[in-house]
Amino acid sequence: MKRAAGPRRAPRGLRALPRAAWLVLAGLLLGPAAARAADPITFSADSVQASLAKDRESTVLSGKASVKTGSISIVADRIELFGKDFTYLQCSGSVRVVDTDKKLRLESPSLYYDRSKKLLRAQGPSVLQDDRNKLVLKAEWIESDNETEITLAEIAVRIVKDKIACRSEYALYKRKDNILELTGAPSASKEGDSYEASRIVVNTDTEDIQLEGEVKGSVVDKKAEPAKGSAEASSEKASPEKAPLPPPDKGQPASGPGGAE
Repeated sequence: MKRAAGPRRAPRGLRALPRAAWLVLAGLLLGPAAARAADPITFSADSVQASLAKDRESTVLSGKASVKTGSISIVADRIELFGKDFTYLQCSGSVRVVDTDKKLRLESPSLYYDRSKKLLRAQGPSVLQDDRNKLVLKAEWIESDNETEITLAEIAVRIVKDKIACRSEYALYKRKDNILELTGAPSASKEGDSYEASRIVVNTDTEDIQLEGEVKGSVVDKKAEPAKGSAEASSEKASPEKAPLPPPDKGQPASGPGGAE
């Protein structure tokens, strides 16, 4: 007599787990890895899928996915952890990154993060906000090295820092040195003055602007601008209000038609 077949087990490999099981999975998969990695890592999500195949381990988080490693927190619609010791993260869908130590924030539709090199690479319309230096950088491609604190940006680069606004196709931001190098049809404006050059270097601390190559610019003569209200005052002095005419003498008839002969 044949034994009744029980329920089929899910094939080894990619398996879906409920939200409550992620803590167990983190202990099984990431416990040894966390000990060997530079920074420990924890995660949570509405849904977790894990592949346990040797040398091809990966974990996919979806639905309010969240990862914390060191001082960096990442939230996204989907996050995949892969590579040896789950070193690499591929994030997509409303990605938001916060680095509490560096005081940096990043928003992007797609993000790759290398935990061992502490390297972030954002693709698509992305915004990097440097809260420490009060600088905002926007571009279609941003790569930020948290070890060297050097950021590269390409395509439709826009940068705002206090009174300075810059545009270019390529930008190199050396955060430790407070230096911003712009190439690829760069331009910069400050308090009404505008500059164009082959290469523009901005000191984000002193806000000094250095121009190299073919230079163009326009400068507003701020001393020539009248003070507020001065134009109205001068206008009033130039054309004072006329005094009213005195009333006609009661004893004398007014001149004109019908007056005295």
